[in-house]
Amino acid sequence: MKQQALKLKAFYSNLRIKYKMFVLISIVMLVVSIISLFVTQFAFEVYDKEIYQQSAKSLRLSSSGIENELKKMERLSFRVVTDPEIQGSLISLNRGDASYDRYVTIYNLKEDLRNLGGLDKYILSLQIFDGQGEEYAAGANETRTTNERKQKIKREAAEKSGGISWISPDTDDRALVVGREIRSVSNLDLNHLGTLAIRIDVEKLIVDFARGLDQQDAHFIIFNKDALVYPEELPSVLKELEIDYAGKTGYSISSIGNKRYFITSVPSSYTDWTYMIVIPYDNIFQTINTVKNTMLMIYGLLFVIIVILVLRFARGITTPIESLNMKMKKVQFGNFELENEPDKDFFPMDEAGQMHRNFRIMIQRINDLITDNYKKQLTIKETEFKALQAQINPHFLYNTLESINWMSKMNGQPQVSLMVESLGYLLRNSMNLNEPLIPLKREMEIVNSYITIQKIRFEDRLEFESDIPADVQNTLIPKLSLQPIVENAINYALDQMLGVCKITIRASNTASGLALTVEDNGPGMDRGLLTDLKSGVIQPRGSGIGLRNIDERIKLLFGEAYGIQIESERHVYTRVTLEIPQMLTQERGESHV
Repeated sequence: MKQQALKLKAFYSNLRIKYKMFVLISIVMLVVSIISLFVTQFAFEVYDKEIYQQSAKSLRLSSSGIENELKKMERLSFRVVTDPEIQGSLISLNRGDASYDRYVTIYNLKEDLRNLGGLDKYILSLQIFDGQGEEYAAGANETRTTNERKQKIKREAAEKSGGISWISPDTDDRALVVGREIRSVSNLDLNHLGTLAIRIDVEKLIVDFARGLDQQDAHFIIFNKDALVYPEELPSVLKELEIDYAGKTGYSISSIGNKRYFITSVPSSYTDWTYMIVIPYDNIFQTINTVKNTMLMIYGLLFVIIVILVLRFARGITTPIESLNMKMKKVQFGNFELENEPDKDFFPMDEAGQMHRNFRIMIQRINDLITDNYKKQLTIKETEFKALQAQINPHFLYNTLESINWMSKMNGQPQVSLMVESLGYLLRNSMNLNEPLIPLKREMEIVNSYITIQKIRFEDRLEFESDIPADVQNTLIPKLSLQPIVENAINYALDQMLGVCKITIRASNTASGLALTVEDNGPGMDRGLLTDLKSGVIQPRGSGIGLRNIDERIKLLFGEAYGIQIESERHVYTRVTLEIPQMLTQERGESHV
């Protein structure tokens, strides 16, 4: 796959400019077309959501009115089952009084039911089933309940233990029934007295509160799990429609043959019902589909026209460039006599024509520029290198130190004499600017001289070790590159701690050259201090030669691949590593540099 991608990239890179422009414009048009299709699809989805929002809003308004009425029915059922007169009548009927008394009780029971709510607008009848299974009804549309439906009402009401149960309409009775068990409230013994069934005219209720949702091509549906509450039967056009009866909030798009329907569902917050609106989908999007097809035709026509214009435009650009390319090929093979050739082609003075004229002027000056630039670069590097070395302390103290050395020997002060000799050796090496590179063993002599001075100063608090293999002793390194690092270790490690400071110098061969490491066990540095030290923000103490100075000298001598690496961990260690080329030996010498 990767090889194929590389081949395709190489093929495109080698195409002529006019063909590249053709490919580029084609890709741009294709991308614009794809984006437009995605935008159109996104617009459809946004429109779907907007339809859903409006449908859901209408559903919630209608369902809110319906459910308010249902809550009224629940409150009515509670009043009925707790009414003292109703309870007294049921106790009398269940006791089995004389026939006349029973007749009077039944009459009073029906009157009480009628007065409590039997004449409500949406109530067909209020029915009570006593303990012996007898049925008593009162209302505008009294009817006898089938035994199967009666048992279902009593069973579901008993399962609610005094709460209400909703019994959906069926083929025998299209009324919605609110069932509730009647229990004795006298002395709170809660004995079973009977069952209340309130038959609700669901058709009239929905017509009043869902007006406008169930008209023209839209269909309003209410179902309870898998049972249909409204309408009595699904319209014939929807019988084959796949409807999700899971009672979820949202919308979907289903199809019957070539016709699609937009379905919005909202579950009830009060009952187990789900309210649904089914709207024909294609009627809504007919205009948008027409616009979409028109856009596709316009894009196709524009693509053809743009391709033709791009080819003509590319030819006008590439002809002068191809002529200039031929001239450049002659220069590529060392022919710088083009400034003496007259122009064989006439080009307008646009960018391409100016390129021809500027190319001729460039050829006239190119040799002088190459030579001057080469000389300037050599001068700049030499000047920068000498400027970096010039930061070392002046040498006029050397003669004074020699006098102090002899006086110390004469007065029997060996330590003072040793310190003066070591310091003199350091100054003598720093004064000599004619040796940018010295052998590693000479640099170690400078380091040892410096350590000698510091050991006299710090005594047992300073430990120094070096591990320099014999095969790298003659490797050439920049002069005064290790001694300043050791000096920094003393200034920033030994001066900052109370215990013994151990400084170690190691040399090791690497794949790219030689690595010289100076490590101490001092307090280390945090990340901010380490960054300042690398960038040269922190001014060095002692010799004045900072790590940035050494790093720049190494890069000037050997290139950007070499230099200094600094590692440190707080309260553990600090490690400075110099990386230089491996093949610079004393035998090959400075001529290699």
